[in-house]
Amino acid sequence: MQRIRLRYTKRGRLRFTSHRDFQRAFERALRRAEVPMAYSAGFTPHPKVSYANAAPTGTGSEAEFLEIALTEARDPEKLRLLLDESMPVGLDIVDAVEARTSGLADRLTASVWEMTLNGVEFEDAEKAVAAFNAAETVEVQRRAKNGLRTFDARSAVAELEVVRPQPDRPVDGPCAILRLVVRHVTPAVRPDDVLSGLTVVADLAPPVPAAVTRLAQGLFDEESGTVTDPLAPDREAAPAAPPTAAGTAAATAPDGPAA
Repeated sequence: MQRIRLRYTKRGRLRFTSHRDFQRAFERALRRAEVPMAYSAGFTPHPKVSYANAAPTGTGSEAEFLEIALTEARDPEKLRLLLDESMPVGLDIVDAVEARTSGLADRLTASVWEMTLNGVEFEDAEKAVAAFNAAETVEVQRRAKNGLRTFDARSAVAELEVVRPQPDRPVDGPCAILRLVVRHVTPAVRPDDVLSGLTVVADLAPPVPAAVTRLAQGLFDEESGTVTDPLAPDREAAPAAPPTAAGTAAATAPDGPAA
């Protein structure tokens, strides 16, 4: 059995796709691409697909991950292209590697998020971020199945800063962009929880809902404060390509007479 790990995106209007909707679209793509999937046992066999830490409905993402199990070996890049052609535009399969290590989910310990706050002045966002970063704890509330739940949104945030819109991304009116690195903890702290925290510490309340995108997801490096590519260990574990016949001949050919 071969295992392939894929990175996919949720872009544009398809950020409103629920995880269940994505599952249905992906399973249709597997059938269209005639992927030799391994199936579970039992009365209702289903394709062996493992999803890891999917982004909430309504948020965009450049870094969603899943793993599939195959009954026949396939080239990861060719498989990626076939699946990408079979998916709706916006749900794009952008990377694929053969799984050569264990514990993909264990390497998803943090996410890099971007929140676009239209209608918010840069200076106001800057003051709110400074107040949030200076706080030891920022208690927020979220409605759960059993009612309102109160938890600390500050401890999970490893980094939070304000950046100005790029020149190639024109905006109409005031706009502030937040970049944040959030550790994956329990209970999970989501970008909207951080926004609620900014309201708590500085009364920052955007006039329109924030546009949220996950830029990266992976292992959090405490020393550098960066989030690393979770598929990198699989690439590094891949065997080196065998030397070509021409390269071998060139390496073993005797040296000619000196000039």
